[in-house]
Amino acid sequence: MSRDDLKAFLARVRADAPSGSARATATVIALDELRARPSLTVATSIAAPSLARAQLTGRLVELSAIGATAILSTAIGMVRAAQEEGEPVAWIALPRGSFYPPDVADSGVDLAALVVVRVADAITAARAAERVLRSGAFGLVVIDLCGVTGAVAEVPMAHQGRLVTLAQQHDAAVVFLTEKSTDAASLGSLISLRAEVLRGRPDGHGYPCTVRALKDKRRGPGWTHAEVLRAPAGME
Repeated sequence: MSRDDLKAFLARVRADAPSGSARATATVIALDELRARPSLTVATSIAAPSLARAQLTGRLVELSAIGATAILSTAIGMVRAAQEEGEPVAWIALPRGSFYPPDVADSGVDLAALVVVRVADAITAARAAERVLRSGAFGLVVIDLCGVTGAVAEVPMAHQGRLVTLAQQHDAAVVFLTEKSTDAASLGSLISLRAEVLRGRPDGHGYPCTVRALKDKRRGPGWTHAEVLRAPAGME
């Protein structure tokens, strides 16, 4: 995708974004003004750990598993949720990635509002992610490293450092998808959350998916989140 194509895409998404979306409307109330309202009570609640975008912004996240995984289905669900919030999403994949547009569209994702970038290796994927994050328009960037292992799937720390800085600057989440065992090391020390995503046996309604945090710098590891995902054609 050329620079002009990216600018045209961003202009169209911004024009189509819901009026209440995070990047379409911003309302700022000064803290002093809040304190001056005696009838206003400000309450703080802590949401249960999950893969909600609001809990992932400004972070590098790695979803990994091997065997009976639900990595792709979970990532597609995150894309759909981000789009429902009015957030543009970029999906960056390697040649052996499993991104299949018909299945993605069937899962409720608007392909017309999704930037898909094909690259040769993990380093090029990181550079592409840096480029889209610098635009300041993307709320979620998925870097799909599934299908490759070893040095081909490594992302140098210098690139990870730039990615986390850009994610923090632009209130975005960067999610890596990898295939590796539970005891394998994460992509690096800058990964803020690494979660294992496994699926159970499908039935007529879908299949159970369990997210288990192997590493979480904010909440601590060990938490789990379970949900039932719709089984795609061929798995039902």
